[in-house]
Amino acid sequence: MKPSKPLGVALLATAMLAAAGCSGGSTGTGGEAKAPTDPKDVSGTITVLTHRTDLVQSGAMKKYAAEFNKTYPKVKVEFEGITDYEGEVKIRMNTENYGDVLMIPAVIGKNDYPKFFAPLGDTADMEKKYRFTGKTDVGGKTYGVASFGTANGFLYNKAVWKKAGVTEWPTTPQEFLDDLKAVKSRTDAVPYYTNFKDGWPLSSPWSNSIGSVSCDVKANDKLASDKKPWAAGSDLNVIDTLLYDIVHDKYAEKDPTTTNWENSKNLLAKGKISSMLLGSWAVTQMQDAAKKAGENPDDIGFMPFPVQKDGKFCATLLSDYQQAVNIHSEHKAAARAWLDWFTEKSGYAAKEGAVSAVRSAPMPVTLKPYEDNDVEYIERSEAKTGQVNAIDNASEIGLSKQDYRQKLIDIARGAQKGSLKGYFDELDQRWGEASAAAGG
Repeated sequence: MKPSKPLGVALLATAMLAAAGCSGGSTGTGGEAKAPTDPKDVSGTITVLTHRTDLVQSGAMKKYAAEFNKTYPKVKVEFEGITDYEGEVKIRMNTENYGDVLMIPAVIGKNDYPKFFAPLGDTADMEKKYRFTGKTDVGGKTYGVASFGTANGFLYNKAVWKKAGVTEWPTTPQEFLDDLKAVKSRTDAVPYYTNFKDGWPLSSPWSNSIGSVSCDVKANDKLASDKKPWAAGSDLNVIDTLLYDIVHDKYAEKDPTTTNWENSKNLLAKGKISSMLLGSWAVTQMQDAAKKAGENPDDIGFMPFPVQKDGKFCATLLSDYQQAVNIHSEHKAAARAWLDWFTEKSGYAAKEGAVSAVRSAPMPVTLKPYEDNDVEYIERSEAKTGQVNAIDNASEIGLSKQDYRQKLIDIARGAQKGSLKGYFDELDQRWGEASAAAGG
């Protein structure tokens, strides 16, 4: 299973939905999906749309529903696992039939949430209880709650790094490169694996590091007014320079066009590759791969992006898919009951080794290395996500897509002409022009 894609693409959403003749939710039943006060008063059959087809097929979701029914016996929960979640749900949202509870598709612009989803409450109240509410805040109302959150960092095989003579986390990009050099010279492992072919590992994990470099919760918001996001010393400059240098210095796989995400789990578990930039959600998947391969799951390590601010590491803490209630649902109370129970009582986030959306919940064991080393969590502000997405779309760069970083890798390995500085200048020009056109 790969992770969910980050929300975005706001401008594209309106055009696509309008072109398909979408009603935009204007004929919906409307109304807030209020949290029920008495389980005995809640009834109805609800459909939950999910991208976690693996959990539907394994029967895990049915087990969750059975536990839910101990509290809400009059609610029947049905699940629909969708492989091409983004593609299919986007089409279904041209009608009123897109389940009762669903993960908000990336194609839906943030400002359009009130057209499709029932408000869950005032953000001023919701944010006291839940993390990441800014992601779905529109006009002071919250329209979705995160299924879980994830911290960003590098997964690595500790046994391989130890064999290479590396026992401490690198504190600068150059130290990280030096460590990869040691892995290359002293072991048989590929120092870094880009997952170039699957693409998404070049988008979400790297862009999710914005904020880790500067230790700034508003790092992403500042892109709305920044005319040159790739200027020297900026988060994007440091992040993309490291990726370029990894490939240029030949610390990545020989042919990035042949990478395979599913196989990369086994390769890291077996020590065939030493590191990948991902979210903390991936730790349990890599540990499971190690168990299946007869390797030690404790060899799977997790470390922050190799930059320190005032002697301290920072790691962005970001939302995964956000659960929402269909504004057309005839059983909003039942839908809200499921959403709240699944978020607060199911234990789903803990089982996934992820960060719970509930603020009072403890951090997962997967982040113990961060806890033990006082890594500072940066819960990034989403206040200007709409503006940033608009500029990003107009520039046709795609911070949440893989294309521009695939080109970066191709330049680094000589598959395309160009230089790092020249490419950064091009990206800055495109962003600056789009920002000016948007009034940024």
